[in-house]
Amino acid sequence: MAPAEYAYRQLPDPKQEAKAAALMQTLRCLVCQGQSIADSDAEMAGDMRSLVRRRIEAGEEPDAIRNWLIQRYGNWISYDPPVEPVTWPLWIAPVVLLAIGAFLARGRFRRRRG
Repeated sequence: MAPAEYAYRQLPDPKQEAKAAALMQTLRCLVCQGQSIADSDAEMAGDMRSLVRRRIEAGEEPDAIRNWLIQRYGNWISYDPPVEPVTWPLWIAPVVLLAIGAFLARGRFRRRRG
């Protein structure tokens, strides 16, 4: 199957392409999972790039496209997930782990002095 129309081709309008490129950098590839759709060579990422470019070309705002993709694929598609009760542990865990590490290190340093 041939790649989607705008999978590897930029929009003719540089301003629209800049909007599309900025949005594509913030969306996670569903196949690669570690790359944005802008960086991925997966076929699905190409389809998503084409979709983003076509919607930008049609005059849709990047936030509306992002919200539509989040509704369709979930918050995981975004590199900037919202802070919700479900994601609190992900945001709090690093702070808690650092505090535990500092507490343990402090105790170890005190024992060495004594």
